[in-house]
Amino acid sequence: MAFRNAVRLATGIVLAGMQAVAVAQSWPAKSIRIVVPFSPGGIADNSARTVADKLGGKLGQSVVVDNRPGAAGNIGAEYVAKSPPDGYTLLLGYDGTIVVNPHVYAKTGFDVLRDFAPVTKLGDAGVIVVAHPSVPARDLRELIALARAKPGSFSYGSAGTGSSAHVACEMLSQRTGTNLVHVPYKGGGQAIADTVGGQIPLTCTAVAGAQQFMKTGRLKGLGLSSATRAAGAPDVPTFIESGLSGFVVDSWVGILAPTNTPRPIVDRLQAEIAAVLQMPEVRERYSVLGIEPVGNRPDEFAAQIRADLARWGPVVKQANIRIE
Repeated sequence: MAFRNAVRLATGIVLAGMQAVAVAQSWPAKSIRIVVPFSPGGIADNSARTVADKLGGKLGQSVVVDNRPGAAGNIGAEYVAKSPPDGYTLLLGYDGTIVVNPHVYAKTGFDVLRDFAPVTKLGDAGVIVVAHPSVPARDLRELIALARAKPGSFSYGSAGTGSSAHVACEMLSQRTGTNLVHVPYKGGGQAIADTVGGQIPLTCTAVAGAQQFMKTGRLKGLGLSSATRAAGAPDVPTFIESGLSGFVVDSWVGILAPTNTPRPIVDRLQAEIAAVLQMPEVRERYSVLGIEPVGNRPDEFAAQIRADLARWGPVVKQANIRIE
């Protein structure tokens, strides 16, 4: 009996593998959707559209972007999590949605590790701390000294509660023993506008959104969370250069598929997307968006997702960030 059961199990595994290969060989037979869980026009949306335009040519089928905004990305992510695992519905994953929201929201509608098959990380983008010119700090070191001397006197804007910029600056506040006061906005653009206007002294945001104001002197960059300086803000020192050893926080975007998507499909998607990310026109567009292209392997992307989930949990808990 045990032998027959073992044979049946082995046969089932072989047949399942053969079926997966057969599906992958005929894929794609129709258009593919990349669900972007945010409104059109933002950095995440544009990162997906830039890749979709070129990926369709490599796959021989159209690749369309489907915007499904709401609940900081949870609505679109849940939609993909519940979609058939056939390679035709993909998610533009943003780190705020994928690795921060599970700690912030009582219910997200998805389980990151159970419901998704990571395909590849499209790219990284650092978080920059920018200030109104009236703030008497020339860099992050001076800001930290001022904030320590006057606890609670400096507020900062972000794209919203639980956003990458929010948790990065909460980590900064915790790491430096300062009491920076968070002011959530419904988008990074509004936070930047209020900082330019002097309504708030600081904003934590993406380089792409702030660089035009830094170039004209309407904002000044104090520190960048990436490991190296950004092309769009070459004069702004990193957090590490500012004395915060090992402090590297990159916001990222990537492609995920529903779990149980056949591995041959996942592997082909990764290979084709990685090739697209090497195209000069794509790299140029990503540079404008403030994104450093990556295109890593599925296992590497999965490892980062697990590590980031573990890193942000304690930060969110200590800051008491919660959305019911």
